[in-house]
Amino acid sequence: MALHLLTGDDESLLGAAVSELVHRLVGTGDRTLMVDDLSGDDYEIRALVDAAQTPPFLTDRRVVVGRGVNRFTGDELATLVAYLKDPLPTSDLVLTATGRLAKALTDAVKAGGGTVSATGVSSKKQERGQWVEEQLAGSGVSLDNRAVMLLGEWLGEDLGRLRGILETLAATFGPGRRLGADDISPFLGEAGGVPPWDLTDAIDQGDASRALTLLHRMMRAGERHPLQVMAILHGHYVKLLKLDGADARSEADAADVLGIKGFPAKKALDQYRKLGSGGSRRALELVSQADLDLRGTTALEPEWVMEVLVARLARLSPATARRR
Repeated sequence: MALHLLTGDDESLLGAAVSELVHRLVGTGDRTLMVDDLSGDDYEIRALVDAAQTPPFLTDRRVVVGRGVNRFTGDELATLVAYLKDPLPTSDLVLTATGRLAKALTDAVKAGGGTVSATGVSSKKQERGQWVEEQLAGSGVSLDNRAVMLLGEWLGEDLGRLRGILETLAATFGPGRRLGADDISPFLGEAGGVPPWDLTDAIDQGDASRALTLLHRMMRAGERHPLQVMAILHGHYVKLLKLDGADARSEADAADVLGIKGFPAKKALDQYRKLGSGGSRRALELVSQADLDLRGTTALEPEWVMEVLVARLARLSPATARRR
């Protein structure tokens, strides 16, 4: 019996991982006879256990998939945990979960000799790029360095789209050809969402053009409401103002004041030093006024309010002054 628990917050990545695993488990067998896939909010844990306990018919094995098992309570999962102590040898069980999951189930999977795999990808640019390169290695598609960088940047947080893009490129260009950025750009579609620090980094660098592009990606592809972006910016500048008057002279000092560790504390201290007390206060004033504008003190469209705010914040950066 094979036992797998796949976890992750990105539904598309999780779904792709399940599809690949099930394909491997089925092999050359008849999927219609072998696979029982339970998903949605309609099935109960008893149905999943019953499927796993059902002997195969006209095949040697069965593959049972239970999606979204995190929605079940610990009491409901007790039936599944009990099954995992004495599973049917001819059933391969694949479980998926997003969000929090009862520890009893994770422990039962490990105790039963199963694997627990996280399908998420770090939002750090370097680690996202490494993940993209790993997927390329097994896709049959060859890209030059500029194309790899473009692909990772364009996808942003929407890495679940990668498989479809690679399949399209393979079908269009065939094997053996090394593709460049110009070759792949027509197949990328809309740029994906981006993590919050990409936006705040661009603002801190005084790059208004890039900051506006990232703002649009956050609100459109990333589906973040303007008030959500506002909360991100508010938190960013409140963090800087916590350093105001704190006499923080080092990364360790900043970490103590802010309650965070490592590189984020250093970034906050560096940016506070660039803006100073006056610049940090002015930034928070702009954020606060824009927040009121979003809540009805102006007739401007919310997206316009955010565009004006981001452009003004970027202009506060000393880097902007040096470029002018």
